Amino acid sequence: MSLTLATLIPGLLLLVLGGALLSGHATVATVLKALPRSQDAAYVFFGTGAAWFLYKVLDLSPADFGEYRTWLFIGFTVVAVLSFKFVPDFLAVRGLCVLTLLSASPLLAAGYMNFEHWQINFYKVAVYVAIALAIWLGAQPYWLRDFFQWLFASRARPRVVGGVLAAYGLLLAVVAFTY
Repeated sequence: MSLTLATLIPGLLLLVLGGALLSGHATVATVLKALPRSQDAAYVFFGTGAAWFLYKVLDLSPADFGEYRTWLFIGFTVVAVLSFKFVPDFLAVRGLCVLTLLSASPLLAAGYMNFEHWQINFYKVAVYVAIALAIWLGAQPYWLRDFFQWLFASRARPRVVGGVLAAYGLLLAVVAFTY
């Protein structure tokens, strides 16, 4: 992945999320409030995250337990499938966390050992904040539900948060073309 693309992807994601919050549509609030416990979102996000993770398990080298990859694949597949039955609450949030953590690796690898461009730190901050949030929300997914309740309790909060996210996304989108 190129450094431009690695900076542009988080920038566009922040722009879209920030723009949605800035729009003030009631649909945005409804969708975001329903997301943490949505069964459809769980199938999409957790299913995609599990598939990506299982692909990574199949690609393990011998130094990373590669000789056991078949057993690991079977075990993690059983865990992923049984999660839908035994742990359905907040599975969409956990799926988003898995996708965030898995996507952080190629994004950060694009800027690894690059000391030429000082502006590279803007996208790295966004990725590291996303990693920290993913770890925290993966362990305590109900906090996302509580955050959305707090966010939409006031008319001004979604616009302020959306403005900050959109501004940082725009900054990243501009920075992406300066390398």
